[in-house]
Amino acid sequence: MNNSNFTHIDKNNNPMMVNILSKEMTTRCAHARGSLIVSTEIMSQLINGDIQTKKGPVFHTAIIAGTMGVKKTSELIPFCHAISVESCKIEITPNTVENIILIDCIVQTSGKTGVEMEALTGVSIAALTIYDMCKAISHQMIIGEITLEKKTGGKSDIK
Repeated sequence: MNNSNFTHIDKNNNPMMVNILSKEMTTRCAHARGSLIVSTEIMSQLINGDIQTKKGPVFHTAIIAGTMGVKKTSELIPFCHAISVESCKIEITPNTVENIILIDCIVQTSGKTGVEMEALTGVSIAALTIYDMCKAISHQMIIGEITLEKKTGGKSDIK
């Protein structure tokens, strides 16, 4: 098998972390988005912009959990480089008409490797936290697609 196209496999077919020594330091930014479709019963608990449960304010807790996920991404993804996260912003927006909760995570750093995995992890952990905190109200929730909306810095930009 020719593994020259695989960045995480060496010439002997062993897994490896990508060498970023020769990469340029640039400002890097990634924006990920995900959604949860929830029941009317869950959305009816929305008070002052947050869902209130016996476990506490759901969105505030999810923002904290998502931020922690961003900071721990390299501990979860085997070959993800540990980076210095310089900015992390998570926004949670409920759409009461369609019973959808949108989660946006924007991560920035100055470094040699990107922050896409951190932004995607932030959204994932925030979504799982919302699910965990709302399941006592209803299990009628679907975690939707989690996508990379935008990436800048490094050798290519994605929009």
